[in-house]
Amino acid sequence: MDTSKHSLNTLFEQLGMPSDNASIEKFVTRHSPLPREIALQDAPFWSESQSHFLEEGLEEDSDWAEIIDELDAMLRH
Repeated sequence: MDTSKHSLNTLFEQLGMPSDNASIEKFVTRHSPLPREIALQDAPFWSESQSHFLEEGLEEDSDWAEIIDELDAMLRH
């Protein structure tokens, strides 16, 4: 079990995406605002495996859930 502290950077690494701060900022800018009626994991810009990882992390209230919620909030602005 991975017990390390997760961050946006490690979440993006886990999703197989560029994880430096500039890349994350660019991603958020490109995909914001995400409409309220679309769940984060159902957004059209995720691959099937990325969507599954996000959904599972939230449903199981895993140690990723807090940082997934943070990303969700960032994409809603």
